[in-house]
Amino acid sequence: MIPDHLRASHFAKLFGVRTIHVESYVFDTASSLSPDYNGGHWTFHGLCNGGFYMAPTIPDRFRVECANGFDGVLSADAFGITCSLYAYSLLSFSPDHEFAQACTEHFHKLREFMLDHEEAASIQRAID
Repeated sequence: MIPDHLRASHFAKLFGVRTIHVESYVFDTASSLSPDYNGGHWTFHGLCNGGFYMAPTIPDRFRVECANGFDGVLSADAFGITCSLYAYSLLSFSPDHEFAQACTEHFHKLREFMLDHEEAASIQRAID
């Protein structure tokens, strides 16, 4: 987990001036996927493979309803991974090629990390 005082600099190092786009897409995705999400504090997680994701701190579980038919409950961490993957996927189509490439790379790094998560099966069903 990235300490709060290093969040902005770490995030900016990954996405530059587009940092706000990633953050807002993650938050918007959270709002669209879960009726339980009402804003709040998020933790930032740097991965050993260079990836990154955000996860809400409360509540500890979220009911998730996806357009693909997934309807289930995810822990806050799994919900954050899911929202981050959705955001990266959408942003990978940005007309800014460099930013799109960065989002594509972060999607794949986070997906690789997610495969070892205890809720991997549910996350995969939510994002597929």
